[in-house]
Amino acid sequence: MNDVLERLRAESAGAAEAGSAEYAALVAADPDELAASLSEAGRPLWARELAAYRLGLAGDRRAFEALVLLLNHRDPPRCEAAAQALAVLGDPRTARAAAALATNELRTAYALHPVRLLAALRAPESAPALMSTLSRLLAPNDPYWRVALACVEGLGALADRRAHEVLVRAQSHPRLAVAATAALRQLEVS
Repeated sequence: MNDVLERLRAESAGAAEAGSAEYAALVAADPDELAASLSEAGRPLWARELAAYRLGLAGDRRAFEALVLLLNHRDPPRCEAAAQALAVLGDPRTARAAAALATNELRTAYALHPVRLLAALRAPESAPALMSTLSRLLAPNDPYWRVALACVEGLGALADRRAHEVLVRAQSHPRLAVAATAALRQLEVS
């Protein structure tokens, strides 16, 4: 949490002269003020992220839509912070949203944190989405091997026996072989 707040404080200080004051106000704001700030016109991205992150960590579902948008952002630290807050939020829509992001072929470059979130959630949607994404990423020379690795690790953590076939195929991928073998062992133990 402190890393996220420090990153957002630095962004606010570099954004404008009034940024530091706006940051301090959002850090001190109550949940209703934070929720209102999510829909105010002209708010910078860091301010919306700060409000959504704080609301998410507080379990306030008014942050859901903003956090899902941030989970799909091109900036990995924003995605990671959104995933952390969504994991705490406990909104029943989270797994479905993360699965949609993880399986979207047009957004594969930004799928790492949705994939990790799915594994952490352990929802009914998790294993099927991870298997689908991993299967697609096993093509030769696919550039998204880190996303594929996160799928393999997530499937190992979930220990869902339905993943056996795709994990066996992942063993032939040089960057995934060790993790896939470990994931298959986890399937055998469960």
